[in-house]
Amino acid sequence: MIFAILIFLFIILGFFFLGSAPQAEEIKWGVNFSQKHSRDMGLEWKENYLALLDDLNVKDLKVAVHWDLIEPEKNEYRFEDLDWQINTAEKRGAKILLVIGMKTPRWPECHLPGWAKNLTRKEQEEKILEMLKNIVLRYKDSKTIYAWQVENEPFFPFGDCPWLHDRKFLKVEIDLVKSLDFQNRPVVISDSGEWSFWFRAARIGDIVGTTMYRKVWFHQLAVYVTYPIPPVFYWRRAQLVEKFFDKKVICVEFQAEPWGPKLLYNLPLAEQEKTMNLEQFRKNIEYAKKTGLKEFYLWGAEWWYWMKEKQNQPEIWNEAKKLFIEIKGETN
Repeated sequence: MIFAILIFLFIILGFFFLGSAPQAEEIKWGVNFSQKHSRDMGLEWKENYLALLDDLNVKDLKVAVHWDLIEPEKNEYRFEDLDWQINTAEKRGAKILLVIGMKTPRWPECHLPGWAKNLTRKEQEEKILEMLKNIVLRYKDSKTIYAWQVENEPFFPFGDCPWLHDRKFLKVEIDLVKSLDFQNRPVVISDSGEWSFWFRAARIGDIVGTTMYRKVWFHQLAVYVTYPIPPVFYWRRAQLVEKFFDKKVICVEFQAEPWGPKLLYNLPLAEQEKTMNLEQFRKNIEYAKKTGLKEFYLWGAEWWYWMKEKQNQPEIWNEAKKLFIEIKGETN
């Protein structure tokens, strides 16, 4: 019996960790963008956004809508900044994956406005649904938004959040978004790339979004860790999702910035270089190409701009540019 179990375990491990994935013929590269994070980095966030579109020539953005920015006062919505981001992308022919909900990218993950923090969970859920309704109705006619991401890694217990999402409420959120969107745009549900098999996300989302990190600060052990995960690990899981759920998997958060024991704007440059530098950036891009996935939103575009503008170190910005700009068939 024990021998049979060991054989079974070896087969499972072999399936997920051995072999290689077929490299995608074409990969769509995009970037994540957070107005709040850009501002917290000490940047002029509009200049940062414009540089991504005009200098890097980015055509695919994942834009985070933070609840505390969109509804800073109860029932008082401020859409001016988000309007600007969407309209600016539209003028340049770019497409946006819009992330909406209580939990959206960047620390503290759950961006509750101050007035909502002391509400009961039921009251918070009601206000979240109201917020989603206002956002979707405002942009239901947009041709720039190609998909919605409802919440960010809702099943993964990471961040400063009042509660962890359950499938029931997440399904209510998704159903509401779909009922208001006559364009029937797909809903992306994201999950951890290292700590999940994505099945929960696949059951209720139209598209599964995974994260993908290579070298991180592991706070539980207080050490830096390089995940011992081969590229094929992502490919095998994506194939299972496609086979059993008929859903595609995209990478909505691909590490292209440091991850250290402190937030970026409080982390010394020498410490940042332990998890991200030009060599590591290049290694990560080559790793992505070997996963077999066809779509990646790079995590760190605000940091690249900060390095270029504030630290006079444009090397990673220029390296990233090679992914987005082609001149006469050659990268520049």
